[in-house]
Amino acid sequence: MGFKKKQMLGFGLILLFLAILLSFMMVTLNNLKSSMTEIVENRYEKVQASMEIRQLFSRSDREILFAANDANKEERAESLEIINENHNLIESKIAGLSGTLNKVKAKQLLKEFETQYASYSITEAEIIQKIKSGNSSDDLSSLMDDQREKRTKVISTMDEFKDYQEGVMNDTLNNSKQTYEDMIGFVIFAVILSILVISVTVVWMIRSTSKDLQSITKVIKNIDYKNLSVIPRVPVRTTDEIGDIARSFNEMAGSLEIYNQKEKDFTEKISEQNWIQTRVADIATMYQRIVDVEVLADRFITRLAPMMGASIGAFYVKRGEGVDMRFVKLASFAGDGEDSGRREFRLGEGLIGQCALEKESKVIEDIPEDFQLVTTGLGEVNPKSIVIAPVVFEDEVVAMVELASLESFTKLQKTFLNQVLDTLGITINNVEGRMEIERLLKESQAQTEELQAQSEELQSQSEEMQAQSEELQTQAEELRMINEQLEERNRETEEKSKELQVAKLNLEKQAEELKLSSKYKSEFMANMSHELRTPLNSILILSEMLSDPNDSKLNEEQQEFARVINSSGQDLLTLINDILDLSKVEVGKLEVVFDEMNLSELPEQLHRNFDHVAKKKNIDFIIEKSKNVPDIFFTDEQRFQQILKNLLSNAFKFTEKGSVTVQIKKADEENVAQWIQTKGASNWVEIKVTDTGIGISKEKQKLIFEAFQQGDGATMRKYGGTGLGLSICREFAKLLGGWVIVDSEEGQGSTFTFFIPSMPEGFKNVGEAIAASPEVAAANHDDSAVPFESQGEPDVVIVDEEDRYKVKPFCNKTVLVVDDDHRNIFALKNALKHEGMEILTAENGYECLELLEKGNNIDVILMDIMMPGMDGYETMTRIREQSKFEDLPIIALTAKAMKGDREKCLKAGASDYVSKPLKLDQLLSVLRVWLTN
Repeated sequence: MGFKKKQMLGFGLILLFLAILLSFMMVTLNNLKSSMTEIVENRYEKVQASMEIRQLFSRSDREILFAANDANKEERAESLEIINENHNLIESKIAGLSGTLNKVKAKQLLKEFETQYASYSITEAEIIQKIKSGNSSDDLSSLMDDQREKRTKVISTMDEFKDYQEGVMNDTLNNSKQTYEDMIGFVIFAVILSILVISVTVVWMIRSTSKDLQSITKVIKNIDYKNLSVIPRVPVRTTDEIGDIARSFNEMAGSLEIYNQKEKDFTEKISEQNWIQTRVADIATMYQRIVDVEVLADRFITRLAPMMGASIGAFYVKRGEGVDMRFVKLASFAGDGEDSGRREFRLGEGLIGQCALEKESKVIEDIPEDFQLVTTGLGEVNPKSIVIAPVVFEDEVVAMVELASLESFTKLQKTFLNQVLDTLGITINNVEGRMEIERLLKESQAQTEELQAQSEELQSQSEEMQAQSEELQTQAEELRMINEQLEERNRETEEKSKELQVAKLNLEKQAEELKLSSKYKSEFMANMSHELRTPLNSILILSEMLSDPNDSKLNEEQQEFARVINSSGQDLLTLINDILDLSKVEVGKLEVVFDEMNLSELPEQLHRNFDHVAKKKNIDFIIEKSKNVPDIFFTDEQRFQQILKNLLSNAFKFTEKGSVTVQIKKADEENVAQWIQTKGASNWVEIKVTDTGIGISKEKQKLIFEAFQQGDGATMRKYGGTGLGLSICREFAKLLGGWVIVDSEEGQGSTFTFFIPSMPEGFKNVGEAIAASPEVAAANHDDSAVPFESQGEPDVVIVDEEDRYKVKPFCNKTVLVVDDDHRNIFALKNALKHEGMEILTAENGYECLELLEKGNNIDVILMDIMMPGMDGYETMTRIREQSKFEDLPIIALTAKAMKGDREKCLKAGASDYVSKPLKLDQLLSVLRVWLTN
């Protein structure tokens, strides 16, 4: 065979072999590429999706724990909204993930996760519902335990799904590596075989071809299969088939290097993203429940500096606006007292001020050798790198952060810092907003109190103007009558006109007598209040002292007698207050203030005030409140609460066994209209108080709403009472625009239904009736309608009972008691002497001034108001005219408790004001305040 044929045969065999080799390599490379693509795009996306689902699930779990335990109403609503959004995102991601799965086990795991998550969602919905219903964390404990167990299963299944996907990804990667190794083995085998074939044919091939083949073989043998980042290349010297082999090999080497580099870059990028996201989430969690900028600054710089590898740092916050704007340092990390950076700076001052002006970050690498800022226990070290970054919110710099490190800041750290600062501006704005809201709230409360005082002053002026207007109207009426009389003299019906005039004068006289009678009645009620309260004051003080087991020397039976006397006195005081309430309603001068109240708190208040009564009588107390009842309601809360208190007190009093039920629901306006007009109300509420007590017969159901009336004499003797409670309830209900009805059968219990409107604007005609005398209007010192929550007295210090008997804070103190009633003097003298005080007494203002002029060392004066000769007002005014008594405490005491007396007493010179009958603890507390001050 000729050389040409041998060469053609040899090259033909080589080309055939190379074709097979290249085909196998291409197939293997495609498989390898497919495996890498599946790892990078498909498997990674599934793992990433599972991680995102878990993060959303974990965040929902945190939010539901926060809403159940710590959140207030607004935070709870925000948490529930976040939970709902996360729930929708999880379901959408599960749906998207389900469409991409191609493995049976993966589908099974996802199906199992969907089942467990559905069960978890049901429990989560129940918890949310109970949270919205206002249940406490104790009520949610069982559901929370069930939720934690299901949460563990859901997380376990999701972790198993993620681990499976990662396992599949690792298996695919291992298969790719095995394919690559097989390809390399085959290439080596093919090369060796090629060498053998070429060696056989080299005898009859051109000698120069052997050199090219040797160079290819040498390159292949020098490949480091453990490190494919750099693969040697075959030099191409010819354009024949050997040259093609060399070029193909070089291309393959380049492809392998590119894939290897992509794999490294991808792994490094994922690690960096995880590092950044973990730390960003950590800092974002730290922001929660921070309500002060200084706390935020301190926690932020303390947490950020170690994450950035910084050795020192400072945090500046913007203060002021315009020319007064500056950045003040609120926190630092590893600072050295006053030397750790500037305390404040303005825009454009220094590098940090320039960065704030330009709203751009700056990194300083070339730091002078003498720049020493980082301090250790051994000395000072100059940093290698400094970063200055602005915190921007809505294109405005709100803060500046400066960090210094002994090493250069990496690109990853800079990226992390930018992401953290992106959300920090929002956080600073939110915290400052909450601080501003709190400040405005306090300012608004102060302004509200000021406006209330102005409103009371305007109301007083309005009443004076109304009186003047009535006087002018009376004069105009008299002029009109004179004109009519002059006109009637010129008419033929002069006699009839005279008769009509006489009749009119008689009517006016009767009206004047009626008005005078009402005035006498009002004065009588006020004076009766004073006359009854004055002896009652002594009874209550002395009986309270006698019944005190720590102070009294009486035996147990005698102390019980004293307690019975005190209890009877309190009942008498309640009766006086009820009678005065009816008097104020009768003359139309009972003040009604319509304001906003929260009906959602009503069941809790009722339970707190009547559960002990139900427990004592061993009867059930049930409160049912419909969901459609509005939370915000406009009425006079004090009168509203007194009506419910009276109705419930009656229900418990007349019920020996069974239950008392309160039903609160939104009333049907058509149903209410059959009892009372419904115009002007935004909505109506119906409150039913049902008991299983003695019941009321049909013929007596109207009688019980009249004053001093009960079902019958036997009822009054058995259960006690004055018969005023239901009368007050109906009268108060009328003042509030509502009504009270009863439905009862004797022996079957009773149901009292209270209809009440929500009146945001109140009633325009309330209070327009002729005003009663101020004595009746204020005779009970606003104690007639005590709300469910006990009313506190201002400026009273509460002292522990045990401490009261251990320490005598009034020892060596002298008190001057000024009172014309010897019973009050006796009671106060004994009570105060028991506290270790020296007592001086005076029966009127003249004696009081004489005692003061004698130079007695008097520490405090108890001044009665109504006294003969010189009353308390004039006495206090004369005392205050003397500069040496300018700071002497004077406490005004009165049993009349007229409207405006407190302000009148303080204006006359009183330091404080206490109404009779006195409560001994209250009086001692007031004395303690003024003697201490």
